Amino acid sequence: MASILDEYEDSLYRSAFVQQSRASVGIPHSGYVNARLEKETPIFNKQRIDFAPPEKINSLVVSSNQLCMSLGKDTLLRIDLGKPDEPNQVELGRKDETKVYKMFLDHTGSHLLIALNTSECLYLNRSVQKVRALSRWKGHLIESVGWNKFLGSETNTGPILVGTAQGQIYEAEISVSEGSLFSTNPDQYFRQVYTLEEESGPAPVCCLEIERGIEGKFFIIATTRKRLFQFVGKVPEGTEQQGFSSIFAMHADHLPSFREFPASFGFSEIAFYTPKLRSNPRSFAWMMGNGVLYGTLDYSRPDSILSDERVWVYPSDIDITVNKPISIVLTQFHFLLLLPDRVKAVCTLNGQVVFQDLFLEKFGLLTRMIKDPTVQQIWIHTEKVVFRYHVQRESRDVWKMYMNMNKFDLAKEYCKDRPECLDIVLAKEAEHCFQNKRYLDSAKCYALTQNYFEEIALKFIEAKQEEALMEFLIKKLSNLKPSEKTQTTLLTTWLTELYLNWLGILEGDPSQRNLYLDTREKFRTFLSSPKNKDCLFNNRASIYELLASHGDTEHMVYFAVIMQDYERVVAHHCQHDEYDEALNVLSRHRDEKLFYKFSPVLIQHIPKKVVDAWISMGSRLDARNLIPALVNYSQSASTQQINEAIRYMEFCVYQLEETQQAIHNYLLSLYALCRPDSLLSYLEQAGTNPNRIHYDLKYALRLCAEHGHNHACVHIYKVMELYEEAVDLALQVDVDLAKSCADLPEDDEELRKKLWLKIARHVVQEEKDVKKAMACLSSCALLKIEDVLPFFPDFVTIDHFKEAICNSLEDYNKHIEELKREMEEATQSAKRIREDIQEMRNKYGSVEPQEKCAACDFPLLNRPFYLFLCGHMFHYDCLLQAVFPNLPAYKQAKLEDLQKKLAATSQPSKSHHRPKDTDTISLGKGQQSREQIKADIDDIVAAECVYCGELMIRSIDKPFIDPQKYEEEMQSWL
Repeated sequence: MASILDEYEDSLYRSAFVQQSRASVGIPHSGYVNARLEKETPIFNKQRIDFAPPEKINSLVVSSNQLCMSLGKDTLLRIDLGKPDEPNQVELGRKDETKVYKMFLDHTGSHLLIALNTSECLYLNRSVQKVRALSRWKGHLIESVGWNKFLGSETNTGPILVGTAQGQIYEAEISVSEGSLFSTNPDQYFRQVYTLEEESGPAPVCCLEIERGIEGKFFIIATTRKRLFQFVGKVPEGTEQQGFSSIFAMHADHLPSFREFPASFGFSEIAFYTPKLRSNPRSFAWMMGNGVLYGTLDYSRPDSILSDERVWVYPSDIDITVNKPISIVLTQFHFLLLLPDRVKAVCTLNGQVVFQDLFLEKFGLLTRMIKDPTVQQIWIHTEKVVFRYHVQRESRDVWKMYMNMNKFDLAKEYCKDRPECLDIVLAKEAEHCFQNKRYLDSAKCYALTQNYFEEIALKFIEAKQEEALMEFLIKKLSNLKPSEKTQTTLLTTWLTELYLNWLGILEGDPSQRNLYLDTREKFRTFLSSPKNKDCLFNNRASIYELLASHGDTEHMVYFAVIMQDYERVVAHHCQHDEYDEALNVLSRHRDEKLFYKFSPVLIQHIPKKVVDAWISMGSRLDARNLIPALVNYSQSASTQQINEAIRYMEFCVYQLEETQQAIHNYLLSLYALCRPDSLLSYLEQAGTNPNRIHYDLKYALRLCAEHGHNHACVHIYKVMELYEEAVDLALQVDVDLAKSCADLPEDDEELRKKLWLKIARHVVQEEKDVKKAMACLSSCALLKIEDVLPFFPDFVTIDHFKEAICNSLEDYNKHIEELKREMEEATQSAKRIREDIQEMRNKYGSVEPQEKCAACDFPLLNRPFYLFLCGHMFHYDCLLQAVFPNLPAYKQAKLEDLQKKLAATSQPSKSHHRPKDTDTISLGKGQQSREQIKADIDDIVAAECVYCGELMIRSIDKPFIDPQKYEEEMQSWL
């Protein structure tokens, strides 16, 4: 087992890239290197705003990229952060000692409330330049405003809540919509709905927040110096515009639920974190005297939405009497506390201070810190300087905190895009599960890490957790890449060994039957997994050895089926005498080679089923390859069993129409051996044309002769056209059969007569039957009585064939008369021919002097010419030129030869004493005369008129211009 681990590790890390220069930098037991090439940007990145206020800053608010700040006594500066170069300055119009106490800006950045220290309140809309006083609000020092995020718009606030320093909560609405009396009364109404109290009586309403939960339920959070109140209630659908009076009315007789802390530094502040625009806050942080109460918001709870509450107690460096916190801001994972000279950031996950920023004294004391909820930017100001914090990748280290808190799912959620961190989380989770003896979960996590494979495997082995080890190997195998073939092979082989060991242990324990069945199903799933198929197929020999070493024949067969190694499956069934199962496998998978290999064994035990399977395969099987199985089987079987072989051969011959000679020969041999009656019908059905017969005639003849099937031999002789042998053998069987053979050579009368003489001799000499002999004479017209007489013995009287002799004589007389008649007809024909020849010799035609050649149109009488009966006249050379190209090749050659001979006879003789009549004398022995040569030339050239004969008809499709001269002819016309 250790060697397998070593091989796996070697193959896994052989190709790994290791940087020697950074060998000391990394994560222990991991395949990832944790090296940062650049210093990371801080989460809270401070930026000083390039702004020098002309007067000291009293208050600053920001929302939706709209920033408003109060400068000095009477100036209000508005800046659209999208257009920072276009500030807008508004005068409050107050010349007395009035100062801005607080400012409140709604979530849209459209509505600005300015609370004055004289218990007055001003309103400024983003779309106007003039500040308006809210007359109904006069006499109340405003501490907090709860904006309506559900009904508010740029021109109307909707019902809002206002908290005063005297503890009263008022409901109000401000509108600048068209048609309202904005110039005199922008506030629609201002009515008290509730009063917040502590032990000592009414307390200032420090903060107000309105949220809507599910099913139309509203949650209103209000804080004083020590208490946090929650008002919960439903506003009837369609009455939201009427405000929240109904919710507070529900608590008129009893106090709402609240949280209280003993310490106080004169005020409190609550902050919320909203992950998305126009969504509900997800968490809160309440800064009060004892520390910071923070947690999450659960809107599904009936009475209180505060959940998972924790208190962060102020550390020793924060003294609420000297440097008490001023403001608080909440982000996704931190809350920031503003102290007079610094900012502290505390992680809400573990309560640790993760960031502290100390401000220089030259900037002055820090006054206030606020957050723009829409763009998640944090603003801090003193009386003369403004700072802005950008929150960048706040969740970068959250995974580590969740991991340390054993919240591994959340930790993995925050390091999805950082594989090196995810690996650490998985390793920590795996170790945590292992220590808590959750070995299967541990194995699943370990399989996803880059930790050393050998170390993890040995860890499970030492803990004797084979099931967990198997789970680890399975998960590791599923994560391997297709290119990692060595690792895949090692894990697959090892898993097979572990499964077999585990199955062997469970099989012997009846109490673990269910677990055994589950494990067996998992093992089979593993073997049949498409991902493992290639690896198992390439290493099937090793898997077979493992299965054999454990004696697990069941899974050996199962694995062979998966690998489509049906040969091994069939062999297994045959070895265990399970012939029907073996045949079922063959029939199901229809592999021809396996049929050829195992048919000799199967047909010995289940011949009928095997033949049925062969027939079902049809033409996919080559019957020639099955003949050895049939031969071996038929030699050791009874006649009844041989019938199965005959049945398959007949199927091949008659159904599949096989033409292979071996198949027909084997069927012929089976017929000759067991079915003589079927033999002759088979031979007759095969026909008598040797070219269409598929069996070997010589082999068939020898086979039939060996088994004494003379009738079949006669048929084969007839097919081979050995009629004499057929008649000789037929005479041993039946004279009528011999007669049918004797009539077969229809084109050879001599042979047919000879065959009939054989039959006659046999009838006369062997059977000594004169009547049959006379019947032979009547059956064959070629035989005469004189041909048969020599076969009869001398003691035979003429009475037996007197009639035959008379008939013969009469036939001779008729034949003589016929010959006489033919001779007379021939004489008359010869006479008529001689008369026609004489008439042709006397036939002539007249040619006028002005007649012209039909071909060249020159006078005809200037040169030798031909005159045809049709009236056409041609010069000799013109006719020769027209006829020669259309003559067959052999006639052209003959004509050229005759012309050469004629030219040779025209040359003058060297002898000067040549007689005058030598022209008509033969030129010598074996040579033709000149006149004969001319006659032969005339027979070829002047056989017919070139215009009226067949030559003109044959040339009807001949082009006027020779194709070879077509281009030349075209060029001549250009």
